[in-house]
Amino acid sequence: MNHHFSRRSFIKKSVLAGGAISLANSSFGSILMAKPNERVNLAAVGIGNRAAEILLEFHKTGLCNIVALCDVDMGAKHTLAILEKFPDVPRFQDFRVMFDKMGNQIDAVSVGVPDFSHFPICMMAMDLGKHVYVEKPMARTFQEIELMMAKAKKTPKLATQMGNQGHSEANYFQFKAWKDAGIIKDVTQIVGHMNMPRRWHGWDINMKNFPVAENIPNTLDWDLWQMQTLGHNYNKDFINGQWRCWYDFGMGALGDWGAHILDTAHEFLELGLPTEVSAEKLIGHNSFFFPMSSTLRFSFPKRKRMPAVDIMWYDGLDNLPPIPPGYGISGLDPNIPPPSTGALEPAKLNPGKIIYGKDMTFKGGSHGSTLSIIPEEKAKDMANKLPEVPKSSSNHFANFLKACMGQEKTRSPFHIAGPLSQVFCLGVIAQRMNTKFQFDPQRKEIVNDKFANALLMGPPPKKGWEQYYVV
Repeated sequence: MNHHFSRRSFIKKSVLAGGAISLANSSFGSILMAKPNERVNLAAVGIGNRAAEILLEFHKTGLCNIVALCDVDMGAKHTLAILEKFPDVPRFQDFRVMFDKMGNQIDAVSVGVPDFSHFPICMMAMDLGKHVYVEKPMARTFQEIELMMAKAKKTPKLATQMGNQGHSEANYFQFKAWKDAGIIKDVTQIVGHMNMPRRWHGWDINMKNFPVAENIPNTLDWDLWQMQTLGHNYNKDFINGQWRCWYDFGMGALGDWGAHILDTAHEFLELGLPTEVSAEKLIGHNSFFFPMSSTLRFSFPKRKRMPAVDIMWYDGLDNLPPIPPGYGISGLDPNIPPPSTGALEPAKLNPGKIIYGKDMTFKGGSHGSTLSIIPEEKAKDMANKLPEVPKSSSNHFANFLKACMGQEKTRSPFHIAGPLSQVFCLGVIAQRMNTKFQFDPQRKEIVNDKFANALLMGPPPKKGWEQYYVV
């Protein structure tokens, strides 16, 4: 795909579909700190809710200096804990002003903002020679991810990392070791499931318009919050995590949890991009926000000596996948960070995956959860045949900072995280349109639906934001 787009070409090629911390002052214990001049100078764009947790994880490593804080809602309640923890760090509301005033003091940036606003921040940071850590998924549209990958390829000395932190934990190393040893082989189906309550559950699916305009909080720069997107009136149901509900801003349950559930299978089974995506069943489909439940199918072709694979995705409270015999119990991974809205509640089936190979079936949870062979009798037979699994030498945050220092390579760089995130973009298009389509992985086009194909690019950027779409 061409990596240079004018606003005019965006308008011609795109459509707008649908009509539309726990941050208590806990002790970090004894942190082994690098000397200040040996640390990475890290700026944070986004300092509340999940972004605050990320920043504290970076700080805990002892490998970085926090040199700048940026948030479009600076001073709002959810930003106060970080502001109190780093009272002397310079503060900005606009990331562009931050880079302009402090660019020569920043080595890397942590981007913890809504899905749709990842793109311009990451593109500007890479343009300025800054290493980039960005929350998952990489961006909201297929084309934005394509451009981010192209920019990262053009700046190979920069470390990039997507924030699916389980990609540096036990499941990453186990999956790789089991795949290399031939334990995981001849996989023909993967079932991902996330059946916990979502923010939009219970909303009126007959919604005819976006929520009514409300008074903008005096702490919030609403125009800047929207970044490159077309205009919306402010409503509290667009901010502080609620953005995840809307097609215009977020990626639903698939974009939120898919990167924690399907990441290792996607990388180590070399799945790439699918050739067909289908919305098999949607309950509560509407034009504005995500369905109450979704069953999606992604069909991936044969690769090398590996057979074709179907990924099935199930979300929604009562939309459970078929459970194979001998599955046993579904544990809730204690390493999953709780949502900013409160505790993580167990579900009928906790987030995870079922992997069907020719000779063996595996079950696993989310994030860093390791796989188990099922049924139990088969697991006992295999117990002495399993390879030794190496342990991680650093977590996802330390891995990124060490990569900035040239000591390690990141485990979820853009060239690996990008195609995974693009799979989710394709799934969201199928959800949004309640359809099935064919996709050409070489040309990176939806070949049988012009409307769906236009959604790969999405609407044109707002005037003044076009420069980020040039690689």
